[in-house]
Formats: sequence, structure tokens, C-alpha cells
Amino acid sequence: MASEEKTVTRLDTHYVDQYDAYMERKKRKKKRLIRRLAIFALVIVLATGGVVAYHMNQRAVMAEKEAEYEQLAEELETLQEEEEHLKEEVELLKDDEYVLDIARTNYFFSKEGEKIFKLPNEQPSY
Repeated sequence: MASEEKTVTRLDTHYVDQYDAYMERKKRKKKRLIRRLAIFALVIVLATGGVVAYHMNQRAVMAEKEAEYEQLAEELETLQEEEEHLKEEVELLKDDEYVLDIARTNYFFSKEGEKIFKLPNEQPSY
């Protein structure tokens, strides 16, 4: 009973031939549609993959640039502090008393009749 024989005889008429041709066209259309959808899906997957890869690359570049920006901001802050210190130093160097004090401390410059004693391991005062 599993395999029953077909006992229906096929009619060879114009209508049956047209119907068979119609069914064949329908089958080919469906096959082409499936192929087009598969190609379209492949293109979409590739485009999405490309966009995701580009996005991830841009995120990595952005993270790198942010790290570089933070480093440069810290360096800028350090340089600005150094600039302020050097401006203060320039203002102090315009004062003759300060220059003489540095000369006395580091270069043993003395006033007339003055004796200078250098203590070992002494750091400069400026």
C-alpha cells in the first residue's frame, strides 16, 4: 500500500499542454526569484558587513585620537605651567637684587669685604 500505482491516464490536449507550459514558466519564475533574492541577500550581507567593519575601524581610530588628545592636553597643561614659571623667572631676573643673590649663591660673587662659605651638599635657592 505504500506505493500505489497511478491509474489516471494523461490527456494530450491543447489545454493540458498550455497548463504544463504555464506551470513550467511558473516554476522557472520561482527559481529566478529565489536566485535574485539570494543574490540580493548576499549583497545586503556584504554591504552590512562592510559598514560594520568601517564603523569598528572608525571607533578604534576615535579611541586612539581621544587618547592622543588627552595626552596632548596634559602636555599642554604642563607646558603652560612651565611657561608661567619661566615668566615669573624672567620678572625676577629683571630685579638686580635677585640677580646678585643668585650670583652670590652659585658663583661666589661677594661684596667688598664679604667672605663666603660654601656648605657641602647645598641645593641652589632658586
